[in-house]
Amino acid sequence: MQFIDLESGLSVFEYNPGKLMIPASTLKTVTSAAALEMLGAGYRFKTQIGYVGELKENNELNGDLVIIGGGDPTLGSVYFNNSESNYNFINIWVQKIKVAGIRQIQGDIIFDSSIYDSEKVPSTWIWGDIGNYYGAGANAFTCYDNLFRITFKSPEKVGELTNIISIYPEIDGMEITNEVTSSENNSDNAYVFGSPFDKKRAIRGTIPKGRNAFIIKAAVHHPEEIIASELKAQLAKEGVFFMGEIQFWKTDKSKFNAVYIQESPTLAEIVKVLNYESVNLFAEHLVKQIAAEKTGIGNREKGIELIIEFWKSKGILEDDFFMEDGSGLSHFNAISPNQITSILIYMIKKSSENEAFFNSLPNAGSGTLSGFSSELFPGNTLKAKSGSMSRVRCYAGFLQTNSGKEIAFSIMFNQFSGSSSKLTKEIENLLFEFRK
Repeated sequence: MQFIDLESGLSVFEYNPGKLMIPASTLKTVTSAAALEMLGAGYRFKTQIGYVGELKENNELNGDLVIIGGGDPTLGSVYFNNSESNYNFINIWVQKIKVAGIRQIQGDIIFDSSIYDSEKVPSTWIWGDIGNYYGAGANAFTCYDNLFRITFKSPEKVGELTNIISIYPEIDGMEITNEVTSSENNSDNAYVFGSPFDKKRAIRGTIPKGRNAFIIKAAVHHPEEIIASELKAQLAKEGVFFMGEIQFWKTDKSKFNAVYIQESPTLAEIVKVLNYESVNLFAEHLVKQIAAEKTGIGNREKGIELIIEFWKSKGILEDDFFMEDGSGLSHFNAISPNQITSILIYMIKKSSENEAFFNSLPNAGSGTLSGFSSELFPGNTLKAKSGSMSRVRCYAGFLQTNSGKEIAFSIMFNQFSGSSSKLTKEIENLLFEFRK
């Protein structure tokens, strides 16, 4: 761990500050800070709706309707459902298509996902994660947070098999084997297993007994199919018909005629949700989007390479550092407390995007710091990103002492034994002691 006085730059306390540790979700500070610096707080993802071919006076398109994915992670997202353009995006697209004068499409509807490569999830994510909602990978057509909801009914008796009563949205070809049983435990302990390359899923574990509608969330690895299905249905509902098929391939952009460009919220808004709610999907999008903007195609490995090069150019991450994803879900990530505090200090003291970064970190009592007391840490006295996975607990952020000192800190525990909740409480006590 390490605590650095922001004014003097001197260490207030440290223990093994240079030791490489698994950061879990505190790696999101590295990713989000780099994205703000490299893309800018005002950056917006763009999805393009248009056509190739000739639009005739009789409202007939002699050609193809084309949707060019822009890697926007906010389409239909529950985190941005206060914006109609994000939540009700399919209907808006259809209205824009109608305004453009398109009533009949002689060709196909083409979904162009060429902004990103074909990788579904990072290769170092574990089998127990990739089927669940937090294991969804970045996609050119990410929608509805790349998850679907499975509703169970559980019997009153413990240990009996549950029933699946609904799946939303419906996914064509999905095959689910249900092995979930009822339990005295009043929490969700059901896990979804399945490859990102097919639609066979097995669900194992337990849910609380006696529930009429208990919902769990699972990852969608082919969200472009959901968008295609919904767009096709909405076009028909609005009286816009097409004669061809749904196709997924790259289109000739030199022949593309745009009728509407859907823009995401700003990167500052996205990063705030990313760090407050610890959304793995958003972090993975940032890695690929950095690569897409700098090289023309969103590739995770290239995005990581660019992020590391950026921090090295600032005199940070000169030592060994291992980054396998943007979210911290991989157990193969390794970074030291000193490297994290160095990035935190750079963002506050040197970055033009310092306000967006600082505001993206949760306060005590909010976001992933909801378990920390807002009475012990009122206002902005504690702003930090948490990170947790099995036998890993980490925190990184800023602390204001009672004397007015500003401290950047990184606390990292790996491979500990005992209760994670007790360790979290001890970390809270430690931070409070530093406030005094």
